[in-house]
Amino acid sequence: HAHQFEDAAQQREASTLGMWACLVTEILFFGGLFTAYTLYRWSFPAAFALSSHHLDVMLGGVNTVVLICSSLTMALAVHAAQVARRRGLVGFLLLTMLLGGAFLGIKTVEYYHKYTEHLIPGASFHMAHEAGPGNVNPALDAVIAAGVPSVNPGVAEDLQRHAQIFFSLYFAMTGMHALHMIVGLGLLAWLLLAAQRGRFTPAYNSPVEIVGLYCHFVDIVWIFLFPLVYLIGRHA
Repeated sequence: HAHQFEDAAQQREASTLGMWACLVTEILFFGGLFTAYTLYRWSFPAAFALSSHHLDVMLGGVNTVVLICSSLTMALAVHAAQVARRRGLVGFLLLTMLLGGAFLGIKTVEYYHKYTEHLIPGASFHMAHEAGPGNVNPALDAVIAAGVPSVNPGVAEDLQRHAQIFFSLYFAMTGMHALHMIVGLGLLAWLLLAAQRGRFTPAYNSPVEIVGLYCHFVDIVWIFLFPLVYLIGRHA
C-alpha cells in the first residue's frame, strides 16, 4: 500500500470512496442535462414527439444490448481479478473494450445519418414535415390523411425551431455519454496492460473494481437516456 495509508484495506476503502464521490459529481452533471431535456419536452411536446421519429430505434436498441453485455463482461473481469484468473481477466477486459468500440461505431453511424438528413442544429437544419413518399413523420402523415393539405407555415416554423432544441439536447446528451465511453476505453486499456504484466492479485485488484464502477455508471446513464430520448412520445 502507499505510504499515506495505514494498510491495504484503508487504501482500498479510500479508493472506492473517491470513485463514488466522482460518480456523484457525474450524476449531478448528467442530472442537469436530463432536467433540461425534461423541461423543454414539457414546453414543446409536439416538436419533441415529432423529432423522436427521426431517431433510429433499432440502432439505439442494439446499442442498449451492447452496453448490457459490456456490463456483464466487466463484472466477469472483476471476478477474474479477485480469483487470480489472469487469462480470464485479460479476455474479459478485451471483450469489454470490443463492445465499447462497437457502441461508439454504431453511434457514429447514427450521427452520420443525422448529418445526411440535415438534422444538425444550425443554418442547414431542416426536419422533413411535408407529406409524400419517404416521409419519416407518421404523426404528420396522419394530419395529412385527416384532410389537411399542408402544415400551417407558422406552425411548421415553430416545429423547426423547437426541433433544433431537441437535436441540440440529443447531441449534447449522447455526445457527452460517448465521451465518457472513450474515457472508459482508455481506462480499460490501462487495466489490460497492467493485467498482462500480472499486477492484479486476490489481495490487490481495487483498480479493476473501481474502473468497473465507472463502466457500470456509464451503462446505467444510457439505460435512462435511451427510453427518454428514443422512445417516449413516439406513439403521439
